[in-house]
Amino acid sequence: MSAQTDTRTPALPAPSPEDNDAGPTLVVIGAGPRGTGLIERIAANAPALYGDRPLTLHLVDPYPPGGGRIWREGQSPLLWMNSMAEDVTMFTDDTVRQEGPVRPGPALDTWAAELREGPGGAGAVTDDPALRAEIETLRGQDFPSRRLQGAYLRWVYERSVAALPPGITVHEHRRRALRVTGPRDGRQRVHLEGGAPLDADLVVLTLGHLDAEPDAEQSRLSGFAARHGLIHLPPDFTADSDLSALPAGEPVVVRGFGLAFIDLMVLLTEGRGGRYENGAYVPSGREPVLYVGSRRGVPYHSKIGYGWQGERPPLPRFLDPVRAGELLTRPQPLDFRRDIWPHVDKELGHAHYHRLFTAHPGRTATDWPSFEEKYATAEPGSDELRDLIAAAVPDPADRLDLAAVDRPLEGVRHTSAEALQKAVRDYITADLDRRHDPEHSEDLAVFLGLLSVYGQLARFGDIGEWWHGFFSYLASGPPGPRLRQLLALSEAGVVRFIGAGTTVETDEERGLFRAFGATVPGERIEARALVEARLPDPSTRRTRSALLRALYEDGAAATATGLLAVDPADGRVLDRDGLPHPRRFALGPHTAARTGGAFTRPRTGGPAFGQNDATARAALAFLRDRTGTDG
Repeated sequence: MSAQTDTRTPALPAPSPEDNDAGPTLVVIGAGPRGTGLIERIAANAPALYGDRPLTLHLVDPYPPGGGRIWREGQSPLLWMNSMAEDVTMFTDDTVRQEGPVRPGPALDTWAAELREGPGGAGAVTDDPALRAEIETLRGQDFPSRRLQGAYLRWVYERSVAALPPGITVHEHRRRALRVTGPRDGRQRVHLEGGAPLDADLVVLTLGHLDAEPDAEQSRLSGFAARHGLIHLPPDFTADSDLSALPAGEPVVVRGFGLAFIDLMVLLTEGRGGRYENGAYVPSGREPVLYVGSRRGVPYHSKIGYGWQGERPPLPRFLDPVRAGELLTRPQPLDFRRDIWPHVDKELGHAHYHRLFTAHPGRTATDWPSFEEKYATAEPGSDELRDLIAAAVPDPADRLDLAAVDRPLEGVRHTSAEALQKAVRDYITADLDRRHDPEHSEDLAVFLGLLSVYGQLARFGDIGEWWHGFFSYLASGPPGPRLRQLLALSEAGVVRFIGAGTTVETDEERGLFRAFGATVPGERIEARALVEARLPDPSTRRTRSALLRALYEDGAAATATGLLAVDPADGRVLDRDGLPHPRRFALGPHTAARTGGAFTRPRTGGPAFGQNDATARAALAFLRDRTGTDG
């Protein structure tokens, strides 16, 4: 099965609502990893659920299918994934909770190896010399470029389209979808930018990260910058930001210490001609000086640099489907920190201590069966649980304290900025050492626990921003080599640390930004440039997506934080009365059922894969049952 692509400016003829010769019509809006994953699940489920019936599938996205915007192949080769090649797959396995069939496929590293051994080698998928060279040398524990991930995703998309039954025809539209209209009980119409609308029996939104209008604070800061001739870069996908305005040698305040900062750091150093020699940074002279701070004051934890060996922790254990179901049936509204977090804490603790006792018993004072029995009955967060852990794990450094992990600089004060620089470098060095030492494999057990928890939390809808930020900080940080580069940049004076509790003020009289943190009282940094190093807020209330705004205006419900409300069972869009729309579905980070990512590690459950499967099955069943009934 091949796909037909519409990239032309002239409008296409609009399908007639009465013309059902090609069977029902499905429109998927968003051709990135989530849309690709949905098509893979449609291909897997269609033979049993839909048979050989005809179906027209329209795929709408201004960016090429597979990678979409974020993972497109046309971006800087300096930008990496934050996962090892062996830890990236788009294919289901028997750990995924789904009703549909498993269709095995290669992880990124295996795909590259198969290409190398196949006819044409890397040239079979790309003409780009740099990408070909990366494929030829890629190994499982390498961190691939995002461009290479884009090539893998494009291959997954092409394979998934080819696996569709002969009756399903795919049409690609390199356009933006502007609006979906239509009655609940009738066909929908998808309005395209620069093209005729598409009539559809069913619509699925698989949008990725979207641009957003500035909130009140960002608008104030942009206005201040405009009045004084300063530079203010609001939240954005770093690869799309215009960084050319940031001047060489000048201080730049950067607010945000996650993956967006790492991208910014790379593009403003290596991207401007700097290089690393024997672990030291050799500047080009074109770099600005980056003063970086955040609420925590430290970067995200390094990705773990070793693989799993031995017995895995039994997951899920304390936040399993039964416990999640019990919480969801409570009559009162749930508060995440009060009602759900204690079970998350206990689940992660169980994974941690299971590994500590079974793999590193010399650091414990009792046997696992005795400890586990008492741990299971102790109330989450109770003195009983704390006392049990203290008695069984003598060294406090071996105990899991998630509050301390979340705020490592809480209450820490330094007398000078130089003392802070050294302290943060020591913190990063210790983190790198620990995250690459299998003697601390309890950290990897906690990572697996986090993945398990994420799968359960998707059932709860919008649980607020704190959890997603904590997950990213602990489980989705940068590759170890990037943090080693950060250390080198700090030693070279190209990056300076502000500390925890970073605050930015504006000085109207002097026309400057002023930043300070709580970690060095009295220390102030003045700059003519401010960069917000984070992705835009996915709220439907501030999105620049005309499509999402129109859905909200048309009656779709939003959560308290502005995410699109969907039925967690199959992704149907909910209206403000809580009723699921029979013909509109949505998957992705803009929804209340968002997950950790559109792809995942092999054999870790892949919550997004289960959601894709449920939506594909619901869509196919709906279209099968409606064949020939609409007109």
